[in-house]
Amino acid sequence: MLSEKIKKALNDQIEKEGYAAQLYLAMASWTETKGYDGISDWFYAQHMEEIEHMLKIIKYVNERGSHAIVPKIEQPPKEFDGIKQIFEAALEHEQMVTHSINDIVGLCLEEKDYSTHNWIQWFVDEQLEEESSVNAILDKLEMLGDKNIYIFDRDIMKMRGEE
Repeated sequence: MLSEKIKKALNDQIEKEGYAAQLYLAMASWTETKGYDGISDWFYAQHMEEIEHMLKIIKYVNERGSHAIVPKIEQPPKEFDGIKQIFEAALEHEQMVTHSINDIVGLCLEEKDYSTHNWIQWFVDEQLEEESSVNAILDKLEMLGDKNIYIFDRDIMKMRGEE
């Protein structure tokens, strides 16, 4: 059974993962309406990953004899200022999620819940990957400036190892 503190932290994380999924869905929709099909595919894939993360936490909480709460999710923005800015917002969000995961790691150690500590390490690794991926995209966008976005849009899924 999870302690009340860890149960609350994991339920809060479920909400954060749900919001991330909605944020990426909004970003996918916005980029798709602007004609950036490759970038929208990237954000749609990120959306699905965040759904998987949320479900992973829900299942863990329930398997540990607690009750995962399906949260009300805040509506994300509908409009964005541009391609570079949308990825900067994605990085900022991933950094917030990383901070939240790290807080759960600390809480697990504080509560001496070594099972959850061990389990949450998957998310620690995942966040390193998420931030690295968005940073790599921002590096590419910095090199391109406002030029060659068409080529970037065409090739972005290769950065995920997909085509």
